[in-house]
Amino acid sequence: MGRGHLDVVGTDASGLNSLSPAWKERLSRVDWVAAPRRLHDDLHRWLAQATPSPPIVATDRPDELLPWLARALAAGGQGMLLASGDPLWFGIGRLLVETLPPECLTFHPAPTSLQLAFARLGRPWQDARWLSLHGRGGEPLAEALKHRPSALAVLTDPGQGGAETVRRALVASGLAASYSLWVCERLGHPKERVRRLATSEPMEDDLDPLHLVVLLAEPPGDPDPESLPLFGLEDGLWHQIPDHPGLMTKREVRVQLLADLELPSTGVLWDVGAGVGSVGLEALRLRPGLRLWAVERRPGAAALIHRNASRLAVAPAGVVEGAAPAALADLPAPDRVLIGGAGRERREVVRAVLDRLRPGGRIVVPLATLEGLAELRGDLEAANLRVAVTQLQAWRGVPLADGTRLAPLNPVLVVKAWSAGAAGGCPQGSPP
Repeated sequence: MGRGHLDVVGTDASGLNSLSPAWKERLSRVDWVAAPRRLHDDLHRWLAQATPSPPIVATDRPDELLPWLARALAAGGQGMLLASGDPLWFGIGRLLVETLPPECLTFHPAPTSLQLAFARLGRPWQDARWLSLHGRGGEPLAEALKHRPSALAVLTDPGQGGAETVRRALVASGLAASYSLWVCERLGHPKERVRRLATSEPMEDDLDPLHLVVLLAEPPGDPDPESLPLFGLEDGLWHQIPDHPGLMTKREVRVQLLADLELPSTGVLWDVGAGVGSVGLEALRLRPGLRLWAVERRPGAAALIHRNASRLAVAPAGVVEGAAPAALADLPAPDRVLIGGAGRERREVVRAVLDRLRPGGRIVVPLATLEGLAELRGDLEAANLRVAVTQLQAWRGVPLADGTRLAPLNPVLVVKAWSAGAAGGCPQGSPP
């Protein structure tokens, strides 16, 4: 075994038309040709002039193809296999190198569908992420979207729903307003088609099976504040921290935090570690009489939070760029405090808040770890506050070809602390 040789040659969607004259001439001189069935008619026409005309073997069934190739190479045959794009990138190349002697194989890639897609869109793609949904459901896509990539190429599986799977996953993630969706069909073929399609409607029925989807991040359009829900806004509606996209409180957690804060009609709310400002700004939509002070240490946070506030037609009393607890020193005493960041300084931040919290006030702290809970609980109880802990676990539906599967978001521990003497857990207001 190993006496023969196989050239594995990449093509684009135009098939034989994408081959150079040298490769076309080589086709007529090999002992056999392997190719997808969609190329067989063109191959028969081209090879009809060859004497003798080499046989054509289908590559659509690898379980049948690979034993045939092994026998042909063992017999000393010289063959050519036509594959899409780069055979070693989500192609048949992996199966060939796992099954056949490496000395029998030479690979000659064409541009991948990924390269062609970004070339057609005229966008650099060194920052792009990509994934394949072939033989898989939508979970990898849902996971990738959590990180808010600036560009994401998805190799679709028509048998699993194709572009419609991508559209449904994008909508389920709450990010439909933050991405444009491009469908690239038959790349390289004379009838190739590249279209931007709406995420609000199901995909059209005329999509070619040879397609991939590219998602490009873009700033969400300015909404009509009156058309938005009162709270629980979709994640994709918020402008993001440029170098940390997705670093914000998810919608399901936001809803819970707003409930646990038991917002009074008036008073002072501190949002410490405000990120993009999502929780505090939604609190203002619920309680316009509150005065919100948002604190975020990242440079540029103030402009970003004010930008999001303007989109929602609310106005915080102030936004402070700086690290807590030092950044809290000049703020008015709070009635409600959300501590969503602070990191290693969280305990110092909580102690600074306890020194300033108004009578009947309430503190809410979302945590990612049990160790964080153990660190804070003693300080809160030592300040004669009642403490309650809730674990919030939410799942979001991700599409499958035949239905929906639930994918979990990261669990969050929510610690809430309030004065033991406050009726109903917390008063419903205090003077500004």
